[in-house]
Amino acid sequence: MGGMEFPVVRPRRLRRTPALRRMVAETHVRPEQLILPVFVREGVSEPVPIGSMPGVVQHTRDSLKKAAAEAAQLGLGGIMLFGVPETKDAVGSGALDPNGILNVAIADVVAEVGDALPVMSDLCLDEFTDHGHCGVLDDDGAVDNDATLEVYAQMALAHAEAGVALVGPSGMMDGQVGVIREALDAADHTDVAILAYSAKYASAFYGPFREAVDSTLQGDRRTYQQDPANALEGVREALLDVAEGADLVMVKPALAYLDVIRQVRDAVDVPVAAYNISGEYAMVEAAAANGWIDREAAILETLLSIRRAGADVILTYWAAEAAGLLRGQG
Repeated sequence: MGGMEFPVVRPRRLRRTPALRRMVAETHVRPEQLILPVFVREGVSEPVPIGSMPGVVQHTRDSLKKAAAEAAQLGLGGIMLFGVPETKDAVGSGALDPNGILNVAIADVVAEVGDALPVMSDLCLDEFTDHGHCGVLDDDGAVDNDATLEVYAQMALAHAEAGVALVGPSGMMDGQVGVIREALDAADHTDVAILAYSAKYASAFYGPFREAVDSTLQGDRRTYQQDPANALEGVREALLDVAEGADLVMVKPALAYLDVIRQVRDAVDVPVAAYNISGEYAMVEAAAANGWIDREAAILETLLSIRRAGADVILTYWAAEAAGLLRGQG
C-alpha cells in the first residue's frame, strides 16, 4: 500500500449502502416539518396558474378546501393562507372585512380540516393596498409604523374570529408582535399563536410571489425589510419578537440566509421557521424544466439544507409533493 500507515480512518465505510447512510444521517426532513403556503383569489371560478411558479395556482375557495384536505391527509405541519382580493385601496380595508377573501378562506379551511391541520394566515396589508406596501402611508408617502400597528391588531382579531390557529405578521413593523399579542389576549384569543416573520430581508428573490398576489407595489420595501448585509440584526429582530410574545420566529428568504437561520436557531428558545420562497422555487423549476438538474433530488436537497441550517419547520411550495417523495424514501 505504498508505505501507508494503519489503522486508516475510513469514513466511506458508513456510506457504502443506502441503509448505512440512512442509519447515520444527521438531519431529516419529515412531512410534519413542512408548511404549505397557498393563495386564494377572490372572484374566480377556476384555479389560476401562476406563470413564474409552475405548478402553483391562485385557488378558488373550493379548490383551496381540496388542497387543505390533501395537506391534512399527507400529514403536513400546516397551511399558510394568502388572500388575493378583487379590489384594493390605500388602507387595505379588505383585510379587515369579515367577508373579505382571506377571512372567509380561513373559515373555509378550518371547517374543512378542523384541528387535523394547523391553519395559518399571512397578517400583512400588502395584498390589500393599492400601493402594495405592507402598511398605511403617511402624508409623505412613507409607511407609518404605528398607524399600521393599529390595523394589524384589528386584522389579527378578524383572523382569530375566523378560526385561525396561528397568525403570521410579515410586515416588519417595529413592535408588531407585542401589539398583536396584546390585542389577541384582550379579546380572549389567548390560544391563537404568533409565527413572527422576524428576519425578513429586502430580497431580489420575491419576484414570483408578487405575481402570485397580484402585487401593485410602488417603490421598494427597504425602509422596513432588512438589509441583506446584516446577520446580527436578524438575530436582534428575532430576540425582540420572542420578548414580545412570539411563539415561533421566521427567517425569510431561506437559501441566501442559511447563516442567519443558524444564528437565530442558536440564539432563541422557540421553534425557528424558514420560508423557502418563490424565487428559490422558480429557479429550481426553471433549471429542471431545461433538463439542467434532477428536479426531485434538488427539491429534497434544498429542504435538507434548510433543516441542516437549523430550521425546525419550513414553508415551501413543494410541501405536498415533498411529503410524497419523503414517504417514498422510507
